[in-house]
Amino acid sequence: MSDTVLAGAVRTAPHAVELLYFDGCPHYEAMLLRLQELLRGVDAGEWLHLRRIPDETAARRERFLGSPTIRVDGHDVEPGASERSDFGLICRLYSTANGLRPTPPDEWVLEALAQRT
Repeated sequence: MSDTVLAGAVRTAPHAVELLYFDGCPHYEAMLLRLQELLRGVDAGEWLHLRRIPDETAARRERFLGSPTIRVDGHDVEPGASERSDFGLICRLYSTANGLRPTPPDEWVLEALAQRT
């Protein structure tokens, strides 16, 4: 697993799962552990890449909706995320059927994986 600091746009490898975060995010480490577990369950553990977003400029360039963000093949796992424009170094909250959560539901991740593989 590699930890990449963004200096410019980074191309996503085919079938890549990215966990985007910023230093100090209180939720990305727990999300990383859960994501690793989910990926092992579908035999896709080697697809995971960590991407640290270092500043506001990179956040805007990368269309970063906050930490943690999960993308599968470059697509955010949150339905409707492509319509949003509130980019920045912020803690992300996901609006789910069970209220706001600091991480996306497992179902969103698994659905994104199923659609892209």
